[in-house]
Amino acid sequence: MFTFIGGIILLIIGYFTYGKFVEKVFGVKDDRPTPALTKKDNVDYMPLKKTKNSLIELISIAGVGPIFGPIMGALYGPVAFVWIVIGCIFAGAVHDYLTGMISIRNGGAHLPQLAGKFLGRFMKHIVNIFSILLLLLVGTVFVSSSATLIFDVINGKVALTILIGIVFVYYILSTMLPIDKIIGKLFPIFGILLLLSTISLGIGLVVTQAPIPELSFTNIHPEEAPIFPLLFLVISCGAISGFHATQSPIIARTTGREKEGRGIFYGMMIGEGIIAMVWAAAAMSLFDGPVSLNELINTVGTSGIVSEAATMMFGSIIGTIVVISIIALPLSSGDTAFRSARMVIADYFNIPQKKIIKRLMIALPLFAISIVLSTMDFTLLWRYFSWANQSLAVIALWVGAMYLFIGKRNYWIAFIPGIFMTYVVTAYILNAPIGFRLPMDITYILSAIITISVILLFFKYARINRAKEFPMDEDLKEWTENPAVAVPHC
Repeated sequence: MFTFIGGIILLIIGYFTYGKFVEKVFGVKDDRPTPALTKKDNVDYMPLKKTKNSLIELISIAGVGPIFGPIMGALYGPVAFVWIVIGCIFAGAVHDYLTGMISIRNGGAHLPQLAGKFLGRFMKHIVNIFSILLLLLVGTVFVSSSATLIFDVINGKVALTILIGIVFVYYILSTMLPIDKIIGKLFPIFGILLLLSTISLGIGLVVTQAPIPELSFTNIHPEEAPIFPLLFLVISCGAISGFHATQSPIIARTTGREKEGRGIFYGMMIGEGIIAMVWAAAAMSLFDGPVSLNELINTVGTSGIVSEAATMMFGSIIGTIVVISIIALPLSSGDTAFRSARMVIADYFNIPQKKIIKRLMIALPLFAISIVLSTMDFTLLWRYFSWANQSLAVIALWVGAMYLFIGKRNYWIAFIPGIFMTYVVTAYILNAPIGFRLPMDITYILSAIITISVILLFFKYARINRAKEFPMDEDLKEWTENPAVAVPHC
């Protein structure tokens, strides 16, 4: 119990200390106009209140990741708590903050555009493919998972195919309409439900004195799956996740002041870390150890465990309400996945999105592909999701490190987690059955060589960019042409 409570306290302290430090390193200028003002189109670009932006950000980045991932990570034991706390404070929250703030400084650009600018044109094309594939996978999976969760809650009273169709209609509307019409109205409600259910479960674990294990680095995984590198891919949301780099630029386009960035980007990642801590603790303490937990994962699945945990803690009625609040997670992350995909493609081909016909040109083919994917068994493709997700996080961290290096700031805040995550994703793909299947001793050596090579390339191009007075920020052009726009202070 002390490890669990202490971890949550450390996450909160991390926001007020390291989060403040990261903000200072970045160099916030609160009188600087943001894209929400300089590019306002009342579709994707418009200033929203900080509270609304924060809740939208939380629900967009969360999905079921900070619940399902920590449940799987709980099989390793309390070492999962360590990764959630350290990963969240020093990697994930830094990743989200820098991604969001650099996007703000560059006109609300998504990660492919930022990678192209700071890491080279080749990386722009690679990241664009990575991002679109990742977002399509997430969106498609969340269509079916959202419909399945609703199907289970209503005891199959409506056909699953009908529910999938309803979810698709909702996704189309939320992808196409201005951000304040559906996302701006529903996501804050979803965010509040998520926070209330998490707080209730956390208090319930403490009040009932659930047998949450104390700190230990012993690997208790029943299938003896190694902690490194698997734990760092199993628990992504809640520690660090590349998917967040596709979501933060959405809110970068609705943030009215740079000063709000720490609360929106860094703070909501800390919030996700707390959610991950609560569900990891629940999984460790409510199911008689990792062996029983593993059996449940293999039989009822992680969604079944969520239902079981909620019912055990709160009873059938309140437990059902908690499960209903969980349904909002895949539902909400799915629609922002499609929305982000539309934006990424629009940026890549320079297609303005103010007119709805332009949005339709991009969105309809995306949904057509998703519908085809939903009728296929793309299990093999999905097996690469965790690796692709964390690889995207690696790229985002290197973008952040490059931005700070060029600006002669403390780039180590992104550089160190960038090195670590580069080593992790390299080791995973070299050793994994879905990768190159190399022995672990060879994997360690090759991963070190590849990581060192990446570091050397980083410094080579960073020095070149710094020497030629690289233009870091671009979002002031429209402001200087239209100085009548005012910075909101609401």
